[in-house]
Amino acid sequence: MSPDQLLDALDPDQREVAVALTGPVCVLAGAGTGKTRAITHRIAYGVRTGTYAPTGVLAVTFTARAAGEMRARLRELGVAGVQARTFHAAALRQLSFFWPQVVGGAPPRVLDHKAPVVAEAAHRLGLGVDRLSVRDLASEIEWSKVSLVSADDYVRAASATGRPSPAGYDRATVARLIAAYEEAKDARGVIDFEDVLTMLGHVLESRPDVAETVRRQYRHFVVDEYQDVSPAQQYLLDQWLGGRTELCVVGDPSQTIYSFTGATPHHLLTFGRRFPGAQVVRLVRDYRSTPQVVDVANRLLAATGRRRGSGLELLAQRPSGPPVGYTTYDDDEAEAAGIAARIGRLVAAGTPAREIAVLYRTNGQSEAFEQALADAGIGYLVRGGERFFARKEVRDAIVLLRGAARSTADIPLGEAVRDVLTGAGWSPEPPAARGAVRERWDSLQALVGLADELATAAGEDRRVTVADLVGELDERAAAQHAPAVEGVTLASLHAAKGLEWDAVFLAGLSEGLLPISLAETDDAVAEERRLLYVGVTRAREHLELSFARARHPGGRAGRRRSRFLDGIWPDGDARRRTGTAGGSRTAGPRGDLDPALVGALREWRQGVAAATDKPAFTVLGDAVLDGIAEQRPTTVAELARVRGIGPAKIDRYGPAVLAIVAQHR
Repeated sequence: MSPDQLLDALDPDQREVAVALTGPVCVLAGAGTGKTRAITHRIAYGVRTGTYAPTGVLAVTFTARAAGEMRARLRELGVAGVQARTFHAAALRQLSFFWPQVVGGAPPRVLDHKAPVVAEAAHRLGLGVDRLSVRDLASEIEWSKVSLVSADDYVRAASATGRPSPAGYDRATVARLIAAYEEAKDARGVIDFEDVLTMLGHVLESRPDVAETVRRQYRHFVVDEYQDVSPAQQYLLDQWLGGRTELCVVGDPSQTIYSFTGATPHHLLTFGRRFPGAQVVRLVRDYRSTPQVVDVANRLLAATGRRRGSGLELLAQRPSGPPVGYTTYDDDEAEAAGIAARIGRLVAAGTPAREIAVLYRTNGQSEAFEQALADAGIGYLVRGGERFFARKEVRDAIVLLRGAARSTADIPLGEAVRDVLTGAGWSPEPPAARGAVRERWDSLQALVGLADELATAAGEDRRVTVADLVGELDERAAAQHAPAVEGVTLASLHAAKGLEWDAVFLAGLSEGLLPISLAETDDAVAEERRLLYVGVTRAREHLELSFARARHPGGRAGRRRSRFLDGIWPDGDARRRTGTAGGSRTAGPRGDLDPALVGALREWRQGVAAATDKPAFTVLGDAVLDGIAEQRPTTVAELARVRGIGPAKIDRYGPAVLAIVAQHR
């Protein structure tokens, strides 16, 4: 492309970014406004006009995926030689190159995982730690390092920022652990990823000859997602620049959702003060989402005083789309089943499963959606976390339950399961600790909840045992692990950052989940609101918001919707879904169905349940039986169109069901 052709492909705001070839430049880019398009065209325009040498540009991102996308777009624009890398990849490349010159010998090995060294440091201090405590402590060490907080300064810094104590350890103990970790790391002769940033920064600061070489190579810098830059990354960037101002940063303060890892929007928000006279460009034309989705996003953050000074209000550029859905469910099971049913209708109408996502606040919420989608025969992929049945705590718990099946046969199921899982770390109340410790409890609590559901479904006529629970878990695990290449994405809101789908379901939008109960400060609650904003802006066309009034079927309906939706949720005409959604249990058959056929199907189901020693609803749900009675399928293909029945159950029960329908035709 010629320079003019490059500019013709941009809107006026993006064009303003592209022609701002000399820094400092700050681009405030709202979600879906084409920031990657703008900055890649800026680089290409600079190369085409001779302002930039391709090899003199360093573009840094926060994920390898984003760096790869930037390189691909530059190739499409005919620009080769530009370095587009993550902060860590760029720093490691330079550190490895200069290490023999500065230190001598081969550079040290970079740790793949901190956990073994953290465990060693904890044992040196006589701390009793388990796998999850080590993980939480490793995350805290990472925060201290990217925040440039030393062991000596940790107590003050953690107190000033109000950081919760990781894994239940007091701050003084964590400070001692940080020091012990550094000693253990030095003894092994290894460095971690945070060391890569700070070591290179120190080399550039202390060795003018090395700094001159790097600065002569790279004369123009672009930083994407600048709202997420940490103090360590900013320190390295300052050394790369060496007092120069050829810098273009791109970010959106409204998408700062990683402050717990050390990310801060401070550098983006104060860019103009640090670089007086900097050119500021705002990208506000949203090409991703429909006006209906954009309206929710704008209203969501309007209550914050226009997003902490960013001044951005998105302007939708797409044609009008379907209205945003708002649904209140009776309980979590009904919510998962209802969303699965809605997804089934979207897929049947032509939306690819890969273009649909269910987003939630914590990884522990995934199990209900995994089960509901598996029951509906819809493939899925879990992003940003392990599948529920692949988690170590779940696997270990099932082993314990299997071992206790015989000895607990005469004990009520709920009591027996609680006794067994107490030994695995479950407690009646959730832990105050954040992170992996809470995630483990959530997983075990899901098993306790399933035991309660089985006991309730069985009623007083039949005692359900731990053996029944183990059998149910085995069946669920087998169904959920079926291959699902073309699948619906299940992801936490954090894991969804930077992604987008045609249809997005935001689930569990109740107080205590969003904002999460651990968000106790104003800043923490503000970040939870931004997290919801990120979730909303992932949707291109379909957006559905929901929450459940109770955790379990028949439980106390004490939940209320998230405060963030006040003034947005249409109280007067919002849909309210009950436990009948998507295959959940109902009190009785619908009056418009053939009672003889419904009765025959239920009698058959009861016989299967008795023969397999399982609760009846685990064979086929009432809503599925009603759907069969309504549609009266005559072939396997027609049976597959009934919502809530998946391939595994069609294979197992299809011939019998079709025979019953044929008898009542």
